Amino acid sequence: MTKTLSLLAFSVNLLFAAPASWAQTSIALGRADFRDNCASCHGLAGKGDGPMRSALVKPPADLTTIAQRHGGQFPQELIWELIDGRWSGDGGPHGSREMPVWGQEFKKRAMGQPGDSSVTAEWSARNRIISLLKYLEDIQVK
Repeated sequence: MTKTLSLLAFSVNLLFAAPASWAQTSIALGRADFRDNCASCHGLAGKGDGPMRSALVKPPADLTTIAQRHGGQFPQELIWELIDGRWSGDGGPHGSREMPVWGQEFKKRAMGQPGDSSVTAEWSARNRIISLLKYLEDIQVK
């Protein structure tokens, strides 16, 4: 478990040290993924006011105040784990939480063609999560 978390932390740090041009593309991908996958619950602006809000047991979080709620620092590893969801020990597409297990879902989507590699699909899933992290960090209230 510790080895897995260390590898995860290393991967996140390595990918966050990418060139500025990659980061711009990454934020754009994160924005698109957010719009397509997250806005129905969290709202287009990430304030927790999406159209599915009333159907949920627990109201979605205001994602623009994550850093504010964590002493002014955006907690990348924590948010990674919340988005990815595969290390939480929950089963099924939503686990025992209302938010989908996006790591599992993104990997499944990347395995759409015969002959697709699970390793490539894993990197695709991680890249999408990193893109979402970059986008979420970008929309934090100052």
